[in-house]
Amino acid sequence: MPTLEENKLTWDSTYPWIRQGEEWSWEWGGAEAQWYGAILPRIHAFIPAGTILEIAPGFGRWTHFLKASCDNLIGVDLGENCIRACRQRFAAERHLSFHVNDGKSLAMVADESIDFVFSFDSLVHAEADVIVAYLEQLARRLKPDGIGFIHHSNLGQYGPALARAAKIPRRLRRFLVDRPLLGPTHWRAPSMSARQFEEHCDRAGLQCLAQELVNWGTDGLLIDCFTLFARRESSWSRPNRVIENPGFMKEAHAARALAPLYVATSFEGRTA
Repeated sequence: MPTLEENKLTWDSTYPWIRQGEEWSWEWGGAEAQWYGAILPRIHAFIPAGTILEIAPGFGRWTHFLKASCDNLIGVDLGENCIRACRQRFAAERHLSFHVNDGKSLAMVADESIDFVFSFDSLVHAEADVIVAYLEQLARRLKPDGIGFIHHSNLGQYGPALARAAKIPRRLRRFLVDRPLLGPTHWRAPSMSARQFEEHCDRAGLQCLAQELVNWGTDGLLIDCFTLFARRESSWSRPNRVIENPGFMKEAHAARALAPLYVATSFEGRTA
């Protein structure tokens, strides 16, 4: 179970950040290919936006792309080294600001000031208490027609199977967890699922609009979820639409095959 303390220790001290997080985009052929192939198609209807709040930007892998699609961007992360790295990386971008928080607080964000909330590849490690804290605050921080897109864990959907696995002797459990029976969990939060996220939104006065359950580095288990949400009274509001996408990693492999042909970094002397 990734606690706040474990997350802070990992991302603030233990993890080397050798490639600024780019290494997590390897399956897509790099961050550029992942952004244009997987992320932008899912959020293009909501950007450009006036003010974007990015929760847990890490070293700015997605900030690099978001910064051109807003008037202002606020980045909030519990890792002091992450915020320091973002401030250095984007020092010339006067419309960006970055803040260290305690892993739950959005006290530095004004009420009804956010047009678009974004978090990708970070809050999958956040347990339910963190998600609840953020959603309760986002219900106030979002503008009346603000909207959010958060990538979070769906491991909780497999809670019964994981509980049974926990009773298996450790040596045998290590064998099973790397097989299709369960699959690797990639340090996902077991207390969060798509259904639970929707319930937490409802209690906070938010409306889930869409949820896409995806496999992530697994053959079939849908351990991750992308959730789109807004304030209940928003013009975006509609009944939630939920789909299962067990072919998500096939998208990644297709992007990786095309990346050497088209991404800007594949051309010598150019950068993304």
